[in-house]
Amino acid sequence: MDEPIIFLGIDWGQRKIGLALGDSETKMALPYGVVKNWPAIEAVIKKEGVSQIVIGVPHHLSGKGGDYNEGWQALVEQAKRSGYPLYLVDERLSSQEANQLINYQPKAAAPEDAIAAMLILQTFLDNYAAHNH
Repeated sequence: MDEPIIFLGIDWGQRKIGLALGDSETKMALPYGVVKNWPAIEAVIKKEGVSQIVIGVPHHLSGKGGDYNEGWQALVEQAKRSGYPLYLVDERLSSQEANQLINYQPKAAAPEDAIAAMLILQTFLDNYAAHNH
């Protein structure tokens, strides 16, 4: 049996970057935590044996391309340079869904940004599972 692929989900924010982990075997995303920059992301990649990266693409609710500010673009460029396979996933509503989950479960075990990353990664894993069963 092949080793599972470990995916890192990323929800970029100007002040915080939410992270989530998931794998090709369970096809389940779990919140991991919050970091501030790419070197911290690289440390998680190495520590957790990540082999593929999934980054949320900010879009307006209308579906038009969002404000891809310099910080988000820099993160994507750093991820591309890392050499890991990279997937970009529409993150529309992920932060709102994270807020709803936290409001439903006020003592959430993870920060909102990590839960948003989990939702982005779970969207990817659901699609991945549908095409790789």
